[in-house]
Amino acid sequence: MKHQNDKEYLSGTIERITYHNADNGFCVIRVKVKGHKDLVTVTGNVPSVSAGEYIKCSGIWHNDRNHGKQFKADFLKSLPPETLEGIERYLGSGLIKGIGAHFAKRLVSAFGDKVFEVIENKPNLLSTVEGIGKIRAQSICSNWQDQKIIREIMVFLQSHGVGTTRATRIYKTYGEKAIEVVSQNPYQLAKDIRGIGFVSADTIAGNLGIAKDSLVRARAGVAHVLLEATSDGHCGLPQEILVQNSAKLLEIEKDLIELAIAEEIKLKSLVTDTLNNINTIFLASYYVYEKNIAKILLNLAKSPVSWDKTDTATIIPLVEKELNISLAESQKVAIEKALDNRLMVITGGPGTGKTTLVNSLLKTLAAKKLNIKLCAPTGRAAKRLSESTGLEATTIHRLLEIDPAYGGFKRNEESPLSCDYLVIDETSMVDVPLFYSLLKALPLHSALLLVGDVDQLPSVGAGQVLKDIISSKVISTVQLTEIFRQAATSNIITNAHRVNHGILPNMQITREESDFYFVEAEHGDDIINKIITMVKDRIPKRFNLNPIQDIQLLCPMQRGGAGARSLNIELQKVLNPNHTNGIVKFGQIFAVGDKIMQTENNYDKEVYNGDIGIIKAINEQDQEIIINFYNRDVNYDYTDLDQITLAYATTIHKSQGSEYPAVIIPITMQSYMMLRRNLIYTAITRGKKLVVIIGQKKALAMAVKDTTSSHRYSKLREWLVA
Repeated sequence: MKHQNDKEYLSGTIERITYHNADNGFCVIRVKVKGHKDLVTVTGNVPSVSAGEYIKCSGIWHNDRNHGKQFKADFLKSLPPETLEGIERYLGSGLIKGIGAHFAKRLVSAFGDKVFEVIENKPNLLSTVEGIGKIRAQSICSNWQDQKIIREIMVFLQSHGVGTTRATRIYKTYGEKAIEVVSQNPYQLAKDIRGIGFVSADTIAGNLGIAKDSLVRARAGVAHVLLEATSDGHCGLPQEILVQNSAKLLEIEKDLIELAIAEEIKLKSLVTDTLNNINTIFLASYYVYEKNIAKILLNLAKSPVSWDKTDTATIIPLVEKELNISLAESQKVAIEKALDNRLMVITGGPGTGKTTLVNSLLKTLAAKKLNIKLCAPTGRAAKRLSESTGLEATTIHRLLEIDPAYGGFKRNEESPLSCDYLVIDETSMVDVPLFYSLLKALPLHSALLLVGDVDQLPSVGAGQVLKDIISSKVISTVQLTEIFRQAATSNIITNAHRVNHGILPNMQITREESDFYFVEAEHGDDIINKIITMVKDRIPKRFNLNPIQDIQLLCPMQRGGAGARSLNIELQKVLNPNHTNGIVKFGQIFAVGDKIMQTENNYDKEVYNGDIGIIKAINEQDQEIIINFYNRDVNYDYTDLDQITLAYATTIHKSQGSEYPAVIIPITMQSYMMLRRNLIYTAITRGKKLVVIIGQKKALAMAVKDTTSSHRYSKLREWLVA
């Protein structure tokens, strides 16, 4: 047994980094140590590390059964390299954008051990090296300075007990003032930077001496609890629940929390009002959004249409002839209703004729020479809308024209959209802030048509816009329920409706031509092996589908063996032979050919949450990758890669608004916390040609029988019926 005084010391040059976890700093590195014939494996913790650096560490030797002899360091410090070989390896490691192995060799040949000093103080000399022009020289110097600051931030955060994955994002947000801002108000991090939560900010605050029972901490905690509630779809929380949740998080007296709430209300960042006769605290912005949404919608509903009344008895036969269809009586009544109302809702499940109805209505309106605009919340949904109508459709964000320089949208009440009639598809996905932005940009004379399936999952963001509008019963609504004959032959559609009515899908389907199957599998290796076989071999061969582009795994959860994260790793191994040549960033391997998903809106790149693309190229020297989204190439810096994730598998929530040729839905008891009827219904309705549910019958039955949908604290319905 080793004692403290048995500690040994080791130093040498890092030859290779086997593993480095940016969250906690843990690393496994291979080090060239004087006196050792072979490279030494060192494990320890360090904020950042690069090949070529010189390390000093202390610790003990340990024999690992799987990996052999290792040096376990309890103290590890990395220093800039001093030898020419180390400097070349350091510069060529990819640490500095613009310098790969090729230019590292040239720079060391030109400037020797003075190369760092040249980059720092004499950047004009860089362009004297063959192949390095002024632009590359400027890029090298700029990235060198960025790395210095980022490393300082990493060390600062690490010293205060916080992981360093988000250090680059902190620098992008605050620049050189990052440490100053964090030191003055660490809670600002939780507000400004995605991925830095309240707990991390609170850790820094504690280390900086901010008292646990300080009012500034209580106020920050209350704001955090409400902001977290928006992630669960709430626009506010009953005061009692807010106090309880804040007390649990902060571990302080409830009186102090009440005082913090009062202070935030006084500063108008929070609003107090009743919801279902219960005192509720709202984030001020969401309170205003919902109140103004109701005001605009009620004004729309009361206003007359801007076009001449139509003789539907004459126009509908002409539309039927042009589209070569025969409308049902319910659809004809819906068209008449839509032509009489400035604001209209059309809702219904798959196979109930929503698309036919919308197309017929648009043909009728087009005859009136109206300027019609179509939009949807996601790129995939907009593409589907465009394909089904034959008209141009865009995402809501693109329609409103994002203003990357100042945030927000260019289209608003001062600069409204140019349209006479606006159609929003997949409205169930639209959250309160986005819907308010859209209504603000609607011209005073324009009409609005909301289309969606109210039985699907609500929006990922706060609110339940479509549900509140329909349940208010003050807005003209057509609810389609009849399944048309052609759709009734699809097992996908019939089983989706069975699930929606609380009936288990037909799991005895065995005929060759079916588009719906249930495959029984147990949790663990059984379900994973069956999924891999289906994706890699059985479905592509039997249905002639591409395993990467056409088949989508839709999981109830991210975590767990049958969750999206785990399945992505397994499917990447079998579907992308390039995965062994990929780069490791933010805990994931990314390789050419990988299917990925954008996980947040990036207005500069015009890529939005839920967009799916394929990695086309990786440039290690310039630290960039090119991703193709819907036939458009987009450049990503390595530091942007925390915005993307592998997408061979994704969550059902993330699939909203999308359709795929084939979907596989793993359902096991491990996901019991997430199993809801509307979750399974949403997943089934994502499949166009094939749906396979794989897993345990017990878990599927639990989901289908569950009638509780997550309750959301939203005041829109109350505003509408007031």
